[in-house]
Amino acid sequence: MQPDLAALVGSRICHDLISPIGAIGNGVELLTLTSGNTAPEMSLINDSVENANARIRLFRIAFGAAADGQRISSTEIRSILAAISQGGRNTFHWDIQGDQQRRCVRSALLVLLCFETALPVGGDVVIKQDGDAWFFEARAKRVNFDADLWGSITAPNTNLVHTAAQVQFALLPTALAEADRQLTFTAGDTMLNAQF
Repeated sequence: MQPDLAALVGSRICHDLISPIGAIGNGVELLTLTSGNTAPEMSLINDSVENANARIRLFRIAFGAAADGQRISSTEIRSILAAISQGGRNTFHWDIQGDQQRRCVRSALLVLLCFETALPVGGDVVIKQDGDAWFFEARAKRVNFDADLWGSITAPNTNLVHTAAQVQFALLPTALAEADRQLTFTAGDTMLNAQF
């Protein structure tokens, strides 16, 4: 039986925010112990605040509702992904221009969260568009591709039970259906590509 998706989303959000918020707490603690130059501690706090803020903004779009006709600017998505790239293992390149349908962007961000799962030591991920098609290309030193997990996107009625860390795989089929899209993907030892 599949766990409650709302509970999984809540767990995922809390898990991803614990690290930057913990770093903020550590930075504040170091400030209380430091006399003189506090630039390194302030930098730690600032980076952690930016990362937590970017994660919350990403989750708002990826896990939130998307009404028909809503649009999101590429500038907003670029700023989110730049902040996440700065504080994380992966570097995301949003090579898409102009405002996009929120449903497509929500699906795209869920795909990126799936990519994060498959890139345990990080990698470079490029998101681009050709006409109506969206392309996701990742290059990394190592790709950890779980065929059952990725298969659950295209065959969502499987018996696979998703964890909180995998909730994006459980949410993506519905998001794709709402955007009237179908995902295809290929993987190798050092590459992972997807398209919808």
